[in-house]
Amino acid sequence: MGAPKLIIGRRVREVRERSGRTQAAIAGLCAITVDYLSQIERGLKTPSVDVLWAISRELGVPLTHLLEQEDNRQAPTEPLIAPGVAAALLGYQAVLGDDAPVDAVRLRERVESAWASWQSEPARFTAAAKVLPQLIVDVEQALRASRAPGEAALRRDVLRCAADLYGLLRSYCRRAGRTDLSLMVADRALRAAEDAADPIRTATAHWNLGHILIGDGQPEAAGEVARQGVARLGHVPATRDSVAMKGALELVAVVALGRRRRHHQAREHLLSVAGPLADQAGETNAGRTVFGPTNVGLHLLSIEMEAGETGEALRVADQLIMDHVPSLERRFTFDLDVARCHFQRREDAAVLLRLIDLEAEAPQDLARSPVAREMARELVSRVRPTLRRQATGLADRIGVVC
Repeated sequence: MGAPKLIIGRRVREVRERSGRTQAAIAGLCAITVDYLSQIERGLKTPSVDVLWAISRELGVPLTHLLEQEDNRQAPTEPLIAPGVAAALLGYQAVLGDDAPVDAVRLRERVESAWASWQSEPARFTAAAKVLPQLIVDVEQALRASRAPGEAALRRDVLRCAADLYGLLRSYCRRAGRTDLSLMVADRALRAAEDAADPIRTATAHWNLGHILIGDGQPEAAGEVARQGVARLGHVPATRDSVAMKGALELVAVVALGRRRRHHQAREHLLSVAGPLADQAGETNAGRTVFGPTNVGLHLLSIEMEAGETGEALRVADQLIMDHVPSLERRFTFDLDVARCHFQRREDAAVLLRLIDLEAEAPQDLARSPVAREMARELVSRVRPTLRRQATGLADRIGVVC
């Protein structure tokens, strides 16, 4: 075990030093002592998954970067992002199809179908890889064709399709670990929504961008993007969708505060601002944000978990009913957060049960989750002998070789 400790510690030190930040600064933000961080960097201590996650967040790098020496053992069995999707987005690979642009009505049906699959299909990455390359090309072709004079109504319809498609691609690329492509498609979604003069889709694009910035270690920028989105909705008539989008953007602000370890402020903002909006809107799926009282509860669970209040987090979890939530990603996040709570409490049997449930519901998401993979790895080494076979089997199936 000495070599992995040294390699992880060396990577933490290298990234920290490149950022110009001191051990004291990072340790304080991660709620650990300077001595403990020093021992991690010297290979004397192996950080828990939650400590390593906190360090990666504060340093602004993916968790997998700090574990890069084991990439050859942890890589999923298929590429994180389908080559055809990347090629279509970057425009350097032709996708076969008719020269004539696709009818806007048919284009809308295909985008809606892709979204339905993305929010519900267990093998959603495989399903998306089959339909997205051609859909990207067809949407771009329709956008070019709709620039002709006298096609204003058609162009608005196509622009709305483009905004929705690129919103889906933001989620796809982010889950695949491609922040560069996530930012590119988020920008395309925002431009399309603004060109269509569609305030709800414009707010959705701000929501998308905020989540990318949070994942990229820029919570302050994410909070500012959320505030801008809310401000723009201030000029929009109050409808269920506009209220829901305000609430979804306020949840981005909540997550941004949590990532800056301002848990008290995050909790207060959630309960005093996002909560009342959720009560007003009810359970919705405006902009595919799945905003509503359940989503507010899910965020409260995350805040308590990240603050180390795992008992309170599990109490919140017990009050949430997730069966009706239309988004597989939201249900996955819920179960993963519950697993992390049990992991922090060293309740290994409960962790293993949650991860096995996640494997059944969302196997491809589980294989792509750095947190889940690291929990599975550590379970194999610390779980009771009676559970080791199940833990080892799970780790093998998601490509984590211990």
